[in-house]
Amino acid sequence: MNIKKGKKLQLLINKYAFEGKGLTKINKSVLNVNSPQNETGMNNYVVFVDGAYPGDEVIAELTKIKKSYALAKLVEILKPSELRVKPKCKYFAYCGGCKQQDLQYSAQTEYKQKQVEEIFSKLGGLKDFQTEKIVPSEKIFFYRNKMEFSFSEKRWLTADEIKSDEKIDSDFGLGLHVPKVFDKVIDIDECFLQSELSNKILNFTRDFFKKKSATIYSTKTHTGYLRNLVIKQSFHLNQLMVNLVTSTENEELVKEYTTELLMKIPSVTTVVNNINLKKASVATGDYEVVFSGNGFIFDSIGKYKFRISANSFFQTNTIQAEKLYQTALDFAGMKGNETVFDLYSGAGTIAIFVSEYCKNVFAFESVESAVKDAKENAKLNGVENVFFFNADLYQSFLPLIEENNIPSPDIVIVDPPRSGMHKTTVNDVIFLNPGKIVYVSCNPTTQVRDIKMFCESGYSLVKIKAVDMFPQTYHIENVALLVKR
Repeated sequence: MNIKKGKKLQLLINKYAFEGKGLTKINKSVLNVNSPQNETGMNNYVVFVDGAYPGDEVIAELTKIKKSYALAKLVEILKPSELRVKPKCKYFAYCGGCKQQDLQYSAQTEYKQKQVEEIFSKLGGLKDFQTEKIVPSEKIFFYRNKMEFSFSEKRWLTADEIKSDEKIDSDFGLGLHVPKVFDKVIDIDECFLQSELSNKILNFTRDFFKKKSATIYSTKTHTGYLRNLVIKQSFHLNQLMVNLVTSTENEELVKEYTTELLMKIPSVTTVVNNINLKKASVATGDYEVVFSGNGFIFDSIGKYKFRISANSFFQTNTIQAEKLYQTALDFAGMKGNETVFDLYSGAGTIAIFVSEYCKNVFAFESVESAVKDAKENAKLNGVENVFFFNADLYQSFLPLIEENNIPSPDIVIVDPPRSGMHKTTVNDVIFLNPGKIVYVSCNPTTQVRDIKMFCESGYSLVKIKAVDMFPQTYHIENVALLVKR
């Protein structure tokens, strides 16, 4: 190809593609591609346009040229799609939190379902499986129980702020990162993902530490104090945690912050200071100090209550989590006498949720602190038929099963991170030969990769069902059922 990136094209978008990109097909000659004129597929050169939707007529600028496709960014909308809506948030054009706030919610769920179907049928090459209707989210705003904000000494200025005559402090920012810009944040005073109460905490925290002239940690110099603000909120039990992540301890300052915070927002039930000694930009600490409350909040999924610590994992959309787990339970079709394995069990939420429907559950998790949380959650709910094990799921966990005389599973439930299952773990499950595998995933692409391995080893994909945990984004959870042939 002799075309360079930067070329602008006028395009009509006719399809929704993976990760929320608009898709269209054009003739290769438009790109001056060195191809024989009789080459097949001349009119099937694919262009993916970030930020475009089906029905849009746009000007797009090419950012990457490949043999069979090109990537482009949206420059101008000449005629908007009928599916577009006005975004609610003033930071939408810059922030990476809500990539699809300008798309009708009904269209979001429709395209997410189609996206999952295409990943399984086209990318995975899988056939003869049933696709159940996607489960939409009850709340499309203010649905998150956790928000993680970052401090930065480099504040991202919006176009309006740059044009403004007002003097803006660009050395102190508290908010969310601009996509692909890791050292700058948008100074946000209002976010529609969590709650209005969390916005009050966000703004109070910014004002307090700016008045105190507190320093902000730099990932380049590895100096400075403030790193992250993490707010966790329970939906059913009205509890609220404020977790301030810093690089060092400053007991006097955090005590003062806590006192003023509780006076301003008395509904905060616990305040925690996580001290992160690492150079990496992660919002977790090497240790923590509790300044108010007991350092935990509690929330429920179904009839079960769960303890949530500052660093423990809990599904971000509490209301949808129950629907996700119910889908997994329905797919498992338990009769009450099964031995169930739960892999990547986290704080034990799935294992405990399904425990009353089977004989016993053996849960395996790589993170030791999560295993401790899971055991506490089992005690909290009086569940006695779930057994938790700390297992490295990047290596074979079969020796652990043999060492503890754990019976073979009838059903295996897996809920791995976005990267999917390690090949060794897939092979371990195949060796264990369960009758059913229920695979829960937040990344259908890695999910289908792993499912193909199961299908090549004696399993059949029966059905899939998507659950929308993250409205206004292109992310989607998906549940799949496989049965032994």
